[in-house]
Amino acid sequence: MVTLLVVQHEDECPPGLLGRWWADDGCRLDVRRPYAGDALPHDLTEHDALVVLGGHMGADDDATHPWLTSTKQLFRVAAGGGVPALGVCLGHQVAASALGGRVTPNPAGPQTGLLRVGWEEAAGRDALLGDLATPRRGVHWNDDVVVELPAGAVRLATAPGGEVQAARLAPSVWGVQWHPEADVDVVAGWPGTTRALDEVRTAGPELVASWRPLAAAFLALVRARA
Repeated sequence: MVTLLVVQHEDECPPGLLGRWWADDGCRLDVRRPYAGDALPHDLTEHDALVVLGGHMGADDDATHPWLTSTKQLFRVAAGGGVPALGVCLGHQVAASALGGRVTPNPAGPQTGLLRVGWEEAAGRDALLGDLATPRRGVHWNDDVVVELPAGAVRLATAPGGEVQAARLAPSVWGVQWHPEADVDVVAGWPGTTRALDEVRTAGPELVASWRPLAAAFLALVRARA
């Protein structure tokens, strides 16, 4: 059985749908909550992959959320060792920062609600996202965006406003700005989302059909390497 190390940054951003899908597919999730006192490992020798979830803090708020420094190091370990890693929303931004990119508040303002995923041509050839590069929408809820990708990274999707929406940040590290783990129960725990709940609830079957294949594709990469 493969084991995923999952870094959760706050109670309101759990593994959600991704966690349930991976568990249903026979995967073990080692969920660490460093804000609640859980320690993060120094490396990934006991884990087959790394997943880093979202949160309200900024990717470079290490001074007030010190576990971000350790999380960045884990992304570097994954990139250096070819360990599959996936960053979601904040996790995507943390990975980009860890590997030499730059994250800032979005000059165009927050991204909220269900947004179309604007796949780039490179996405169709990507090991993780290649079979997903068809019309889909994802739940977005973020103030910050990646404004400069790390050297050698490949942009895989662009948001309607032109922001980086998904990228292969290193050969084994991916980031997505949307929340494939989010259903209406997860979104209900986020501040200021009341008006979006009906939209997300109605889109529930669409979101499952769109993003369960992402969970399966990531797990296939993990198992191929394990």
